[in-house]
Amino acid sequence: MTKTRSLDNHHHASVNVHHADRVYSILKDESASGRSALAASWSRSLRHYGLSPNHDEPPHRLDAQAYRAARERSALLLHAAQPVLDRLASAVRRGGFCMLLSDAHGVALEQRCMAADEEIFSSWGLNLGAIWDEAHEGTNGIGTCLAEDRVLTIHRDQHFFSRNAGLSCTMAPIHDPTGSPVGGIDISSCRNDCDTATLSFLSLVVEDAARRIETRLFGEAFAGHRIISLGNEAQALLALDENEVIVGTNKAARALFGLRAGKPMTLPDLLSDTGHEDPGRAAHAALQRVLKRCNGNISAAARELGVSRATLHRRLKRHEAH
Repeated sequence: MTKTRSLDNHHHASVNVHHADRVYSILKDESASGRSALAASWSRSLRHYGLSPNHDEPPHRLDAQAYRAARERSALLLHAAQPVLDRLASAVRRGGFCMLLSDAHGVALEQRCMAADEEIFSSWGLNLGAIWDEAHEGTNGIGTCLAEDRVLTIHRDQHFFSRNAGLSCTMAPIHDPTGSPVGGIDISSCRNDCDTATLSFLSLVVEDAARRIETRLFGEAFAGHRIISLGNEAQALLALDENEVIVGTNKAARALFGLRAGKPMTLPDLLSDTGHEDPGRAAHAALQRVLKRCNGNISAAARELGVSRATLHRRLKRHEAH
């Protein structure tokens, strides 16, 4: 995306004068937020945070001192994320996208884009230190992803602010080994040719990147322990001591096997409880237990596992194929 002039024209043309009217019209229906996740986020933006869709000031940005403090608080995340960001950077930049790593408060800690595109992305507020939580920016890819703790895309006029209606943002949350959200990875575009097929692909890209960062965070937290992943994807992670006692689990493993705080469990005990000795079959059995707990609701099971619906469908099909 090196054609800055055409993108700048699009920046101005993309502000939809009817956007605010559309937001207010939908939210007049008090039941709308119960039927639509997007309307629920718009409602939070308007009623909880007191924002107006007509707000046209640029995004809030931390000063240099506050930005340094935010990076210090996220030192572990930044260390784990760097190799993943560097790996994606060339592809993202060449495709005309901007990649951001945010902390749990929606503050942009890292940015990757072509040097020629920095000015246009900065004009949208996609720069270091910008604050993209819902409290400041209303419905948007970064803030709403963090608020709902799931992979999602906010495409163009799905944003709350009219001034953001030219952006398409796809983000996946990142969790530490305890399951607490520590940030997220976002890929954004301000091109008018960013279609739903592209966004679906980007959803997979950011989800995979987030899981890789989580795996690195888990490895750092349990350095010196044996770490195994169950299933065909490096998703459910277990850390074992020298006696095969499970001393650490990630969010996916806890959801998959229904693990709770209590007496220590060994890996053989865990596999025995599933009725299988083979880890792949054990993971499949555990997936079925999660689905059963959620009454077969794929969306609810995906949320419990911390993955997208598409990922859960792929995992189920992969296991069934075997």
